[in-house]
Amino acid sequence: MSSSAILTVAEFAAADRAAIMAGTPGLTLMERAGTAVADAVVHRFRPQPVTVLCGPGNNGGDGYVVARLLKERGWPVTVRAIAPPSAADAKAAADLWTGEVGGTVDFEPTGLIIDAMFGAGLSRPLDGAALAIAEGLAGTTTEVVAIDVPSGVPGDTGQPAGIAICATLTVTFHAHKAAHVLEPGCELCGEIVVADIGLAPIASLTNRNGPELWLPQFPWPTAASHKHARGRLIVVSGDAWNSGAARLAARAGLRIGAGLVTIFAPPEALAVNAAHLEAVMLKGFDSDLELEMAANKVDAAVIGPAAGITETTLLNVLALARTGAALVIDADAITVFRGDTGELFSILDRDDVLTPHPGEFERLFPGALKKAPERITAARLAARKAGCVVLLKGPDTVIAAPDGRVAVNTNGSPWLATAGSGDVLAGYIGGLVSQGMESFEAACAAAWIHAEAAELHGPGLISEDLPGLTPAVLRRLFDER
Repeated sequence: MSSSAILTVAEFAAADRAAIMAGTPGLTLMERAGTAVADAVVHRFRPQPVTVLCGPGNNGGDGYVVARLLKERGWPVTVRAIAPPSAADAKAAADLWTGEVGGTVDFEPTGLIIDAMFGAGLSRPLDGAALAIAEGLAGTTTEVVAIDVPSGVPGDTGQPAGIAICATLTVTFHAHKAAHVLEPGCELCGEIVVADIGLAPIASLTNRNGPELWLPQFPWPTAASHKHARGRLIVVSGDAWNSGAARLAARAGLRIGAGLVTIFAPPEALAVNAAHLEAVMLKGFDSDLELEMAANKVDAAVIGPAAGITETTLLNVLALARTGAALVIDADAITVFRGDTGELFSILDRDDVLTPHPGEFERLFPGALKKAPERITAARLAARKAGCVVLLKGPDTVIAAPDGRVAVNTNGSPWLATAGSGDVLAGYIGGLVSQGMESFEAACAAAWIHAEAAELHGPGLISEDLPGLTPAVLRRLFDER
């Protein structure tokens, strides 16, 4: 199993059961989990009074282990239980705790709190004592360390049904769950540490996006490379007053390595584009048929950024689909098919990439986000339906392939919330695909590099900055390859 795997609660439970059946006692796994949490606490916090809040299940059992270990290391520890332990291993762990176990009626949040009330398997809203504790902690500056997930955050969705604990640090085990990578669960978790407790690997089609997924396939040039071999990318421009988005995409494609990048523009947009272009080339076209002929030998095409929600854009998409070039379809080129998604899906293949934000996603896949339990499922179903790669934008961008593979971007940057950043992302994808990178890996790489470039700049970022920040990210990746 890759260290980047994202497991469901059921998959993690299966790995836990398999370890027990193979001869590792459940209490041993609980000791390993508690030790990992205690180590994380000692490593990150100064010694101080600690209150461990224990629930009735194995999450509570982990809490009793943490309490015992911290006490042995000299920390002042108080244990409060919302209910007596009910699971066998939790009872055994509780029996090893030699201190008192208090109730929660008079609970006042002071010192460091260890949340061991409920783990990732809880899908119902918090109630009773757990709810009262969550309400008491809300709005305070009390630091909380959550075991597995903050109580009230469902592991498979990251979307609490009511109030949930907000943690400073979350220590989970074996692998991430959806709650650790999808909002709002990810934010509620704070810093996330994944501890190895000795479970066997489980293959997963769902992973956190990072270089380990795609760096081996990254299209670095060789000594024999030349511009014609490094990919031919085109970007279709909007009209004269809407041409900047295409230039952002084109410059991004060039920066990420495409050998030849050309903006195809309608006649009225030629002059304004020419005034702003240097290494990016420019070619005019009058009709969709002329576009098809001119683009017949390119490797990839980006269409949609400020293209206009018009019949012309629709015809241009259909024309590019007839060329055999891999398509990156963004923005207006998505919205223009909102009334006839079947026509769009009929021309797409596995090498094409759709890059919708949630509103555009809804236009192509009505109701899919609301019906799905979370964004991973929605994107996976959308990719299968469209028959191509789907990149669903957001703070937790999800990239899905039609074969079921999914990657969740976890390095998202708030500085990308600026006009034109999506155009740069489309250009990155097109530039990588044009160089022969498989579309799923290209979309994953582009999303990760996009966020890394934004973080390099930080406050004050505008989209025009992103292409120029790309070489620093590429240099780091090249050195790490």
